[in-house]
Amino acid sequence: MEGVTAFTISMKLSLNAPFPEDHISYQLLIHICEPIHVKIGALGMQHLAAGHYLYTGSARRHLEARVRRHLRREKRLRWHIDYLLSHPRVVVVGVSTSAIEECRWNRSVEGEVVIPGFGASDCRHRCGAHLLRVELPLG
Repeated sequence: MEGVTAFTISMKLSLNAPFPEDHISYQLLIHICEPIHVKIGALGMQHLAAGHYLYTGSARRHLEARVRRHLRREKRLRWHIDYLLSHPRVVVVGVSTSAIEECRWNRSVEGEVVIPGFGASDCRHRCGAHLLRVELPLG
C-alpha cells in the first residue's frame, strides 16, 4: 500500500529509524500467546483468543512518542489499547506507520472485529472497532 512504512517484526522490537514526518497513523501487530480475560476500561471484561491482532491508531502530532508510549509496559491506562497491552501475555511484535488516515487504513484490513467499539470511541466512519483479529501473513 502506498504511503506505508512496512512492519518491523521481531521478538525484541526496536524503533531505531525516525518516523516519516507526514505519517499520521500507526498499526500495532499484536500477538496473544494464549487465551486471556482482560478488563478494557468502560468496555468491561473481555475474552480474547490466542492469535494475532492488528490495532490501528492515529496521532496527528508526536506519532513516534505515541507509538513508544504504547510499547512501554508501565504507563497510566488511558486508551482501550493501553488496557490490552498491559496484560503480560500480550506482545507487540510489529509496528507500521502511514500517511493514510486511520479509519481508511483500518477498513483496508481483512480481519474480524472481536470487541465492538475497541479503539473507535471517536470513529465517525463506522469501522466497528480499530482492533481486528487477523491471519498472517497480512495481505
